[in-house]
Amino acid sequence: MNSVQKLFGIKYPIIQAGMVWCSGWRLAAAVSNAGGLGLIGAGSMYPEVLREHIRKCKQATQQPFGVNIPLLYPDIDQLMEILVAEGIKIVFTSAGNPATWTPFLKEKGIIVVHVVANTKFAIKAAESGVDAIVAEGFEAGGHNGREETTTMCLVPMLKEVVNLPIIAAGGIASGKSMLAAFALGADGVQIGSRFAVTEESSAHENFKKAILNAKEGDTKLRLKSLVPVRLLENEFALKVAEAEQAGASRTELATLLGRARAKKGMFEGDMKEGELEIGQVSAMLDRVQPAAEILNEIWTEFLFEKQRLADLKL
Repeated sequence: MNSVQKLFGIKYPIIQAGMVWCSGWRLAAAVSNAGGLGLIGAGSMYPEVLREHIRKCKQATQQPFGVNIPLLYPDIDQLMEILVAEGIKIVFTSAGNPATWTPFLKEKGIIVVHVVANTKFAIKAAESGVDAIVAEGFEAGGHNGREETTTMCLVPMLKEVVNLPIIAAGGIASGKSMLAAFALGADGVQIGSRFAVTEESSAHENFKKAILNAKEGDTKLRLKSLVPVRLLENEFALKVAEAEQAGASRTELATLLGRARAKKGMFEGDMKEGELEIGQVSAMLDRVQPAAEILNEIWTEFLFEKQRLADLKL
């Protein structure tokens, strides 16, 4: 077992990303039952909804699972209280300063992992006391780094500046890409987009179909002056692009974004006016599968390709 498997007590060093509107208790439990680490995405949940998902996940799996919490969440205090009250053992944090909540979580005996997109925040996360770091490259869906550093560059850069397990994220959806991440120094991988189109994903069927129909270049990093996010192109994304090209202010962009835009697209299925967060790897996805089948495919291919490289006569 490597450091990530030992840290979480899981069979495979594969983590399902905590995606807003896609990763509820069904997906998290399915991934955990299949040997990976499932994460409930709390970013789209009211506090009591999160509590409900945690309790249902406990009933659906006896395996380790965790919760992903964006630190910019408005009711963050309530979410943290729920995590402690419900006995959550693993928390992934993102989109904020890890120094704010990591000490609190560690005092409660919780394993803390923070998502970063550059070396500066990796160092800050390590100094705050996190147990591991997710290195999220430019290819990833959802909120991203302004630096546009790719996973292939980011992982080895972080290995140089922190002495912690590194979990590679962004552009990973197969055993081959997982092996490539390990060759760069990763100790595990976090996968979002491929799990967004699982049978257990809570994403709307319209969104799943749009992901499967995506081609190269159909996702772009938008809202860089506000909160960078990789979006699938649609009418809303084009409006954002036009506003940015016209020099819109942060306030104007926030107004355009409005409220519940991601829910409208990813959960309710509005493919025109909704915000559709997904990674570049969507262009490689072609079918909806059970989460367990995906875990098995990735791990089997990882081992096969690992042996194939070992057998190369160079």
